[in-house]
Amino acid sequence: PAKTQAALFEVMEEKQVSVDGTTYRMAAPYMVLATQNPVEQEGTYRLPEAQLDRFLFKIEINYPNLEEETEILLRHANRKGDELSQIEPVLNAEDIKAYRQTIHQILVDEKLLSYIAQIVNHTRNDQSIYLGASPRASLALLNGARAFAAINGRDFV
Repeated sequence: PAKTQAALFEVMEEKQVSVDGTTYRMAAPYMVLATQNPVEQEGTYRLPEAQLDRFLFKIEINYPNLEEETEILLRHANRKGDELSQIEPVLNAEDIKAYRQTIHQILVDEKLLSYIAQIVNHTRNDQSIYLGASPRASLALLNGARAFAAINGRDFV
C-alpha cells in the first residue's frame, strides 16, 4: 500500500522512520528488504519506475514444485521449538562498518568508471529498453564491483 511504500522510501533516503508523528533515526548499519506481491493481489501497488532503481537486487521466487512443497511441510511439521534462538550471529555492526570502509578503499581505474558510465548510458539510448538505468544504477555497479573485488581478495577492480 501507498503508506508502506512511503515509509520504505523514507528509511532508504532519509535514514529514519516516522510513526504517529515521532521520528526515529536508524542506527547504522541497517538493511532494507521488501517483498512485492503479484499485481493482482488486492491492496498492493506497483512501484513507479523512478523508485524501482533504489533497490540493488530483484529476486523472483516462484512457487515450489511438489517435492519442495512436501519438504517445506515436513520441516514445518517436525519443528521442535524455537529454531530462531539457535541462530548465532557471524557479524556485528562494527564488523560491517569495517567491511564498508574496506570496500570504499578498493581502487577503481578511471577507465572502469568510464566503462560503467557507458554501460548505463547505453541503457538510456537503446530502443529495445523501455526505461534506461539511472545514476543510482551507476553507483550500484561501482559498489558491486568493489565488493566483488574485495570478496575475491583484491584491493582493485
